[in-house]
Order: sequence, then structure tokens, then C-alpha cells
Amino acid sequence: LIAEFIDNLSNWYVRRTRRRFWDGDPAALATLHEAVRIVTLCMAPFTPFITERVWQDLFRSSDPAAPESVHLGQWPAAVPVDNELHDQMELARRITELGRSARATSSIKTRQPLGRALISATGWQELDASLIAEVAQELNVRELLTLSHADGHLVEISVKPNFRSLGQRYGKQTPQLAAAITQRDSEALVSELRASGSASIVVAGFESDPVITLEDLVITETPKEGWAVASESGESVALDLEITHELSLAGLSREIIRSLQEGRKNAGLDISDRITVWWISENPLIQETWAVHGVEIAAEVLATEVNNGDGSDDAFTVVTDLEATMSICKN
Repeated sequence: LIAEFIDNLSNWYVRRTRRRFWDGDPAALATLHEAVRIVTLCMAPFTPFITERVWQDLFRSSDPAAPESVHLGQWPAAVPVDNELHDQMELARRITELGRSARATSSIKTRQPLGRALISATGWQELDASLIAEVAQELNVRELLTLSHADGHLVEISVKPNFRSLGQRYGKQTPQLAAAITQRDSEALVSELRASGSASIVVAGFESDPVITLEDLVITETPKEGWAVASESGESVALDLEITHELSLAGLSREIIRSLQEGRKNAGLDISDRITVWWISENPLIQETWAVHGVEIAAEVLATEVNNGDGSDDAFTVVTDLEATMSICKN
């Protein structure tokens, strides 16, 4: 449980809140501080020495009233969980993982923005707008819509009975039920299950019509050309893979940002150092990218000045695989 919490904290909260940390947001910093304090207290019996070091460096140094040692601190008291918020965040993260899976099946880099993604999941339309925005940023997609906005079907759907699941409930009658399932229209059946969570199947010989859920089916979805689709447990994400000229420029801007950030790192600059950037390129797309996204690029790499031309003698040359020459200098 502790390992899972730390993974969630570092790979979701810290990563998603990085910009707020850069801006010195007191609420973001206070939340992280409290989360680390709680996990330090919980870990103390298992890892007594590293937690003591963290306690002295992070908590005793900032709060003289804190216990002298982590091992003299009070065990954290449980507080009520906001179950609705918890469930919404779980849904947002599941959709994010499905979107990443869909991306992985395509040859398009994560840094390349996409125009839209279509979502099918119970509760998605009720999700808070701020969480939907987080998912869009994670997937690097401009717009998230429901699958009902799709122009026609995006996937070919086929189903097979899940004999293990059905057999646990219907025993020897499972083959009859399985045969009835295969006679149903696959797309209509899956649509009904995703909408209501269950469906009745008419089977001769049963006292009452058996009811099945998504767990009783093995669903195969084959994406149509131009789309990448991932589905699991009745939830689906479909990514529109069309790269317009506008999206292509946005993708190039991300590549430029990546190169400049690597350059900052290789130059030994601190995360908060402001820089000046110089760039030269004969590639019309890169020239247009700087014209359209120059302000955004500068903000991301903390550049207070951007120049089209050769850098100063003391500038650090940025290594890049783009058709451009770039250099940076600390202000």
C-alpha cells in the first residue's frame, strides 16, 4: 500500500503538478509537504533510518514544534475519504492509461499533439471539467469527446462468450447461453452493455432470461484506418490520428522544447535559470514553428530573449536531430 501510494504521488500528482511547483503555488507545495509527512510517519517502523533523515531535513528544520524524532511522532489519524472525488480520479487515470495504450499501437510520438479523442466510459460525461483537462494534457489531445460524436463506427466489434465467467453461474447450461450470445448482433450487444451495464439473453430452456454483463464477453475491437483504439472492462478510448498542418507545427514546437530542455540540462543550468536562445534553420516548417509557437517555446524553456541568428561566443551549443542550429546562454 505504501509503495502504491508513493507511485501515485510521484508518477501522477508530482508530474501533473510540476508547473504549479515552478510557479511556487503555496497550495501545491503544502499538499506535497503534507503527503510526504504522512508517508514518512507510516514508513518509519519499516525504514527507520531514511525516514529519520527525511524527518530531520524536511520537517524539524521547518517546524521547531515538530517531535524531535520521527519515532516520537504521533501515528497519522485516518480521515474520511471523498469517495466521489476518488472514483472520478480513478476514472480519469483509467482513461489516461487507455489513451496511452492506444498511442502505443500507433507510430505517432507522444509529443505530437492530436486533434481529438473519443471516450466511451460510464461516468465520463459527469466528470469534472478540470479532470477532463488533466486527461487531455496527459494524452496531448486538443479535444475530448464522447463516442457519440463519432462519424460512423470507429471499430469492427466481435464478441465471444467468456465460458469461465458464464460457467460459474450457469454450469451445464452455459453452452446453450453461449450459442445464444453468438447469435446476437455484436455491436448492438456491446453498445447495450456499455450503456446499461447488463443485457438479457433469450435462451430456450431457461426458466427466466439470463442476464449477462461485460465480464461475460471477450470483446475484440479492430480500429478502422486513421484511428487507434484501446478498450478494457467496457471503457474505450479512440484517438484520431490525422495530423493537420497546425498539429504538425505544434509537434515540431514540442521537439524544439525537448531539445532546448536537454541543452539546459547538459549545460548544467539550474531548473530556475533564465536563458537567451539563438536559432538558425533553412527548414520552412521550423521557421514557421518559431513564428507561430515562439512565445510558447520561450515560456517552456524559461527564455527571456529569443534571437534568429548566431549565438554569442560563450553560448552553449544545443545538440539536436532537428534541421536547425540552436544555442543557449544563461542570463
